[in-house]
Amino acid sequence: MKGLKRALVNSYVGALGLGWLLAQCVSHLVNIFVAPVASFVSRREYGPLAEHPIHEGFVLQVALPELMRFCLLLIIFYLLLRWLYYTPLEEHTHSTA
Repeated sequence: MKGLKRALVNSYVGALGLGWLLAQCVSHLVNIFVAPVASFVSRREYGPLAEHPIHEGFVLQVALPELMRFCLLLIIFYLLLRWLYYTPLEEHTHSTA
């Protein structure tokens, strides 16, 4: 694991991966608020075409999958950030005796 950590930190692949994870977190955070509105608009637009009556108000359950994705990605981001950059990278020292 130390070799993998060193490779990720030294080659900036870890930083790029963390940036991608953070971008995904922001995207899912925005979708938490957008999903109920999009669901409301689509139900209002296509409600007359449905066979069964559709609930007209905002349904917050639509945001739950995005909330779960956001939380899971944020936890993964935090753990990787802490592992890669907040624990000291051990340097190999060669001593001549």
